[in-house]
Amino acid sequence: MGAFDVRTTKRACVVDITDRVLAEVAASGVTSGICLIGTRHTTVGVTINEPDSTLFHDLLRQLEKIAPRRDGYLHPDNSDSHMKAMLMGGSVAAPVVGGRLDLGTWQAVLLCEFDGPRRRTVRVDVTGG
Repeated sequence: MGAFDVRTTKRACVVDITDRVLAEVAASGVTSGICLIGTRHTTVGVTINEPDSTLFHDLLRQLEKIAPRRDGYLHPDNSDSHMKAMLMGGSVAAPVVGGRLDLGTWQAVLLCEFDGPRRRTVRVDVTGG
């Protein structure tokens, strides 16, 4: 079990955290198992997808259409951020094979910030043998 901090630079952004997750998997010593990547923050999402800045732009634009920043919400200040995080989910799991995270060619672990800039903590739990 490990954790690391990520400093986000904008209110909404996507950060590729793959290398840091890979380091946690390597440090775990697990050769075959499962890796759970998550955060305890309620305005951040975690996903696995292609690490492409144009895709990040499109994702953030579409989420803004679904949950606009100002839309008469009852929850003050950042209701849209909570909704976007709920849509993305706060954790993902991926297999560990041969001591490495078994991601596809175009896959990366991405932290999706919706209420930054902030310091976020990502937790990585690796189980198996």
